[in-house]
Amino acid sequence: MRNFIWSFLAFFCLISASFSQTKNIEKGSYLSTNKGQKIKLNLLEDNKYELVFYSGDYEVKGDSLLFVPGTKSESAFDLAFKNDKKAKKVKVKFSDAVYYYSFYIGTQKGPEDIQYQRLSDIREKVNPEGDKLDVDFEIERADYLYLVYEEYGGKSRVSKFALPKEVSEIAIKYQPEVLGDLNIKGFFDQKTSELMISEQSGKDPLVFRNAKDKQPEKVSKVIPLENKIISDWNYPGKEPLVSEDFGLATDSTAVAVDSYAPAFDFKLKIENDLKSAISSNKIARNKFLAVVVDNKNPSAKADFDAAIKDQESQMSYTMYDAYHPEYDLYNYYLTTENDKKWLKSNKITDSPSIVILNNNGEILATAKSNFKDKQYQFNYYDGLYKKLQRTDGLLDFNKTMKNKKASDADLIQAFNKVAVLEIPYDYETDYTVTTDDNAAEFKFANVTLDKKEIAQVWKKLIEAHQKDTKPNMYLVETILKEIKNQGFSKQFFKDDKVLNDTDFLAIDYLIKHYDAIDAERAAFTAKEGETHVIGSLNTEIATALQQNTYVVENNTPAAKGDSKTISVYKKLIAAGKGNFECYQNYFTYLAEVQDRDGSNTNYLKEFSTYFNANLAADKGSVIEKLDTMFTSIDPNSEYSYNGWNAFKEYHSNLCNEASWTVVSKPGNTGFIKSAITWSEYSLVVSKNNPYYLDTLAQLYYKDGQKEKAITTQTLAVKYLTDYVEEETATDIRETLSKMQNGTY
Repeated sequence: MRNFIWSFLAFFCLISASFSQTKNIEKGSYLSTNKGQKIKLNLLEDNKYELVFYSGDYEVKGDSLLFVPGTKSESAFDLAFKNDKKAKKVKVKFSDAVYYYSFYIGTQKGPEDIQYQRLSDIREKVNPEGDKLDVDFEIERADYLYLVYEEYGGKSRVSKFALPKEVSEIAIKYQPEVLGDLNIKGFFDQKTSELMISEQSGKDPLVFRNAKDKQPEKVSKVIPLENKIISDWNYPGKEPLVSEDFGLATDSTAVAVDSYAPAFDFKLKIENDLKSAISSNKIARNKFLAVVVDNKNPSAKADFDAAIKDQESQMSYTMYDAYHPEYDLYNYYLTTENDKKWLKSNKITDSPSIVILNNNGEILATAKSNFKDKQYQFNYYDGLYKKLQRTDGLLDFNKTMKNKKASDADLIQAFNKVAVLEIPYDYETDYTVTTDDNAAEFKFANVTLDKKEIAQVWKKLIEAHQKDTKPNMYLVETILKEIKNQGFSKQFFKDDKVLNDTDFLAIDYLIKHYDAIDAERAAFTAKEGETHVIGSLNTEIATALQQNTYVVENNTPAAKGDSKTISVYKKLIAAGKGNFECYQNYFTYLAEVQDRDGSNTNYLKEFSTYFNANLAADKGSVIEKLDTMFTSIDPNSEYSYNGWNAFKEYHSNLCNEASWTVVSKPGNTGFIKSAITWSEYSLVVSKNNPYYLDTLAQLYYKDGQKEKAITTQTLAVKYLTDYVEEETATDIRETLSKMQNGTY
């Protein structure tokens, strides 16, 4: 019945908003300007809109899809620092601290124990009258600041911040990110060209600017080194949390306490000369070398050693129980008098400076800063490492492209090195060039690439390997990344990928070698010293095709890619590789592509094949057959997470959607008999559904079974509930009346 969507769309919220009507509101994208917010408003055609609240990255590990927040290590605590090296203590201002008993503040010097205080205790000392919302107090100088919000239910939000060496003032504000049911309205300010969205109260509006207009300058935000959610968070001497019923909670000292004390003592290997440092880094493969230049500082060696010791301490906390190479990202070296020639040849004249090299000793990035001030960026949680990986990949690719002696294998490796990189959340930023006037910020090596030349080289590679007798797994992985809009094109040019002739030829390569790839992918992904991810090919290809439809969504149904996309699905199905995920995406695609006569013949034919092969009741129990299918699907798919009921509802709704296509379009009348079978199936899986009953009744009527149609439509009216939209309920009742009086 009429595009009735079940629980597989339960992830989305429906938000109703009314906007002030003004001729100056343009269709397009608007970006919020509020501090701490990352919200996009899309005003689409046909008076549709989108509010995009969350975005981020994802990683594919085996058959798993892992989502990563768009901004790593942010917290609900908003901090601002002021520096004054003459200040003996640090002034702290905690603004608008309404829930005093829920907040804790901790300080830590190096690896020493964390010293915690409850904010309410501090407030009683500095403001015994309790007449101020803000809490102003002082703390001793420290290296790290811990801010904790203790929630009811036993979990606490713990954020750890690195304090600048010369910090004199800290401003703290707690800004929880809470999104509930919204009752909002909008107003367009013609003077400022800003669109403001707020709740009915009109307070604290979200302010958006058109994405095409110049955006306000970004305000630097202090990022914590790490965030944790800790159950039963505690520290020595901490009072128990007051429970929701205002009684005292169980004595927390009787509960096991999360400890920050590492069990693993990590040590960095620091070489005595630059040649050895570069050589050692070359062996490390996945690490970069940070060269610290501080030759004008008399205490450079002592400062460097102290920073290294602190780095080792932090690495020990990160690894905690044993050595984990994924956290060991950098080697370090302090230049000496013997390195003057190297510094001069590389035009490094500023001191202090930090120079970061790749495995080949090539300079990737430089910053005019001492090591201590930049030390926080050399950890697993900061985005610096990913930026360096991308710069390194671009340099290596550019060098390979210019090498006339480069073999096919060299080119594939160069493409693969870039394609497998994780796309950072702010990938739209050009890391290779910076216009930042702050010399202390890292500036990355600049690489200019020719888009047309790269496309030609990639095309020749794909064409040259069409006759391969066995698959090149590095090429396979690169193809998969490229067709999923995550590969070298995205890394190089940041454009959304639209599948072209070369991509469809590359997909043919995957299908041709499907079984061989499937046999080799486990060994390939487990290759020692390398990181590879190749999932099930049918799911990977189907996902790529589905993503491509979103990229070209503004094209007409007769767009160039339609026939090629359908051809790929048919090849997969003909090869016996049409798994559930493949068919799921295929049906979604076909349902949106009408035939020239306005019918959906192609879609209905394909669905009929799927139904007869997998769902038809004459092949056994309907529920047992679905259960067999459910146990065979990808354990990491959305239906594995949502469960058996969601899987059943998907298929009952799918059958109803196909059946309703026959009801609603005269060009599909040749499928009425089949549609009756599909519709009856939907009601076996989901009994007494008024939408499905309405569909079946209308099919019966069109098939000449008028009495059966009226009986079924009467049931549809009987089982109407408050959950059925009023307009739809009215249509169902009117349809029954028309059937009864012969005007249907």
